[in-house]
Amino acid sequence: MALNRVLVEQFIASHAAPPSELVLDVDASDIPLHGDQEQRQFHAYYDHYCYLPLYVYCGRAMLACVLRRSRIDGARHAAAVIKLLVTRLREKWPDVRIIVRGDAGFCRQRLIRWCERHDVGYVIGVARNARLHKIVEGWEGELEQRFTETGQKQRAIHEFGYAAGSWNIERRLVTRLEFGTQGTNPRFVVTNLDLPAETLYDELYCQRGEAENRIKETQLDLFGTRASCHTFLANWLRVLFAGLAYTLMQRLKDMALAGTELARATSATIRVKLLKIGAAVIRNTRRVRILFASHHPLRELFVRAACALAP
Repeated sequence: MALNRVLVEQFIASHAAPPSELVLDVDASDIPLHGDQEQRQFHAYYDHYCYLPLYVYCGRAMLACVLRRSRIDGARHAAAVIKLLVTRLREKWPDVRIIVRGDAGFCRQRLIRWCERHDVGYVIGVARNARLHKIVEGWEGELEQRFTETGQKQRAIHEFGYAAGSWNIERRLVTRLEFGTQGTNPRFVVTNLDLPAETLYDELYCQRGEAENRIKETQLDLFGTRASCHTFLANWLRVLFAGLAYTLMQRLKDMALAGTELARATSATIRVKLLKIGAAVIRNTRRVRILFASHHPLRELFVRAACALAP
């Protein structure tokens, strides 16, 4: 828990001025297990034994990494984690506007109602069902007719009020409809924001996929799937090490690589091109010298980064 607080505090420290808006992306992923780890469980969707960590990102910054067993609701603990994050962020920045973004797996009343009670915006996917398909049936018929006439894939965005059986009030839903050679492909999003439907879906909700890239970078580039210890807490610590390594990489890009060819590079690219390079080490009684290749293609960039990080 203390290391999770480090993630939040470094994120706060990275801002020279209070931000006006923060979008928190909440998502989950799997960590495959191949031994007899504590709390290992089989997950039918991923078709293997795994853990199911919960991640929260704000842009490129990781704010939380919570390891969980896998045989649970994917949204479990999400409301509690968001509550802790929002409370701390508003302690530092009382006027910041906060928006929670997630896929349909996080459309849970506990999270949505908490956001509504505490003036937190949300834009969260909604799973498709027969009732929703019935509501958009007329709009899909129009798209099918235009597709038949033109032969080109059709797309439209609409909105309507909706309340599932477990919801306490009617809420605003935005739907993105498509009709092409493979038929219909509707998507639904619930929100309490007052943005235009097109802007909300295309410019806000669709950016949620960027968080999935951040998870891949953490797990694949920085060994965030190594959970070979026997105890659950030891594995959580190892996963957090990957999260802290990811944070160091982001700070490196912000502080030393801004404006360079590696400013938007992944952690794997930075490791291979800038950090994991050959050198000769010469030791004597007074000092240790590290000699890098004078013809390294990123020599000037390495020197620039080293100078930017120097005291």
